[in-house]
Amino acid sequence: MKIAVIGLGKIGLPLAAQFADRGHEVTGVDINAATVETINAGDVPFPGEDHLDEYVERLVKSGHLRATTDYADAVPSADAVVVVVPLFVDGDGRPDFGWMDTSSHDIGKHLTTDTLVIYETTLPVGTTRDRWKPMLEADSGLREGHDFHLVFSPERVLTGRVFADLRKYPKLLGGLSAAGAAAACDFYEQVLTFDERPDLERGNGVWDLGSAEAAEMAKLAETTYRDVNIGLANQFAVFAEKTGIDVHQVIEASNSQPYSHIHQPGIAVGGHCIPVYPRLYLSGDADATVVSAARAANAAMPAHVVGRLAERLGDLTGVRVAVLGAAYRGGVKETAFSGVFDTVRSLQEHGAVVTVHDPMYSDEELAGLGLTPHHLGSDVDAVVVQSDHAEYAELTGADIPGSRLVVNGRPGLRIDLGGTPEVLVVGVGTPESSVGN
Repeated sequence: MKIAVIGLGKIGLPLAAQFADRGHEVTGVDINAATVETINAGDVPFPGEDHLDEYVERLVKSGHLRATTDYADAVPSADAVVVVVPLFVDGDGRPDFGWMDTSSHDIGKHLTTDTLVIYETTLPVGTTRDRWKPMLEADSGLREGHDFHLVFSPERVLTGRVFADLRKYPKLLGGLSAAGAAAACDFYEQVLTFDERPDLERGNGVWDLGSAEAAEMAKLAETTYRDVNIGLANQFAVFAEKTGIDVHQVIEASNSQPYSHIHQPGIAVGGHCIPVYPRLYLSGDADATVVSAARAANAAMPAHVVGRLAERLGDLTGVRVAVLGAAYRGGVKETAFSGVFDTVRSLQEHGAVVTVHDPMYSDEELAGLGLTPHHLGSDVDAVVVQSDHAEYAELTGADIPGSRLVVNGRPGLRIDLGGTPEVLVVGVGTPESSVGN
């Protein structure tokens, strides 16, 4: 097949490489000319994706993979067009379709008959049918279900391990017609391979959910579940802190039977998915009070952690606080919806002098994010651990000289400083807060 992949970011490029690795002719489209040039040179424009360097170098050299900025160069000849263009949300949590609309118009202008168009970007329920279908039909002059097929199939992978996740999880899809769904099933069976999953009654492979709306909701449901679960864990953590309880012991005990699957609390929920997709769900279901309450609980955690610091140290005016970690999670150089920004903002509102350290970012990169760089070994008064980078588990007193308190916002990261300074863990109550006192 000839395949066009629209959007060569951290999901799109590995997908394009996966398709090309199965022997198909893949042309990737991206608006960034530097990204296109890098890929066509056989290099990867971003770090951190397992095996991607080897895939791109080999597949570009063999002629199975190339990149372009020109939709006219990729779409008209394609048997399938796979769209992985980002969808953003604005400050009020509403979907911002700007980039996707532009891309979809460009696809429609160059769309030809007998093409299968698949959107993999996570979408609010109803978007494939109500937004993309009329847009593509109007721009192309073609009729969906007759001249071309339109399908939704959500990406379900995590950056850093895309190729492994493509094999591990069923490929969900839903079409606007039975014929479109069948074409998409055939497409994915040709470009993907799947691990054996005896735990799945239906078996691993391509799953047709019967409609685009069902596939859209499945993606939102699986990620919104995590946000709601974390929100519940965070509320448990706040209560445990007030009552002198270690919530992590409680969670471990609760999860020792098969009907409880409580997630871990923490200072923030970041990344492109978990804090975003509940908002996409809420954009179509304003009555989902459980979802909105969990989102609010999670969004409040950075300020809550700073509040614990202030309770222990008193007035934070002029207090030097080092925030460890700009990334939204350990080992990933990405700040999308990272808790670092709300943590820094809350500390500054308390009058603290805030600096930020992250082993994956240079001083210049941190400054570019609006953050003041910090170097381990520099004097501080207090520390907040925001990212669970493995390096922070090796912290010593010499790394944070002068610190009176460390607040560990990532309880899964074990930090032992021998009692000096004290380490305060999110979700662990202190003796003076115990209900027994």
